[in-house]
Amino acid sequence: MEPSDITKISEEEITSLTGGDDPYDDDVVLKKLFHQILSYCSNSRAGFKAEAVDTTGAGHAFVGGILNILASDPNLYKDEKRLREAVQFANACGAITVTERGAIPALPTKEAVLQILSKVSA
Repeated sequence: MEPSDITKISEEEITSLTGGDDPYDDDVVLKKLFHQILSYCSNSRAGFKAEAVDTTGAGHAFVGGILNILASDPNLYKDEKRLREAVQFANACGAITVTERGAIPALPTKEAVLQILSKVSA
């Protein structure tokens, strides 16, 4: 990912997202953001069955998947349908990762995730 690919979230959006907390406090912003996303994850049925070879890196792949979608849509948390799709994308990232050994080598490409998601929606 190139630096130009990263979407910058405005101070106003961050303040709204955090309920008025300090938009420059990364710990507050990340905790509140992930709390909202994880509350959807716990109610999501967007899981994938996978033959686990090595679970190392699955959580990182999940978080990377969520951040990938969030970078392109900073208002994601406002749209439950889109948030559920993002969780499904992140779950697919984690599922693919556990099918191979090693955290870094097993991380999927976006194309691999989209291919699995197209099979689910077909």
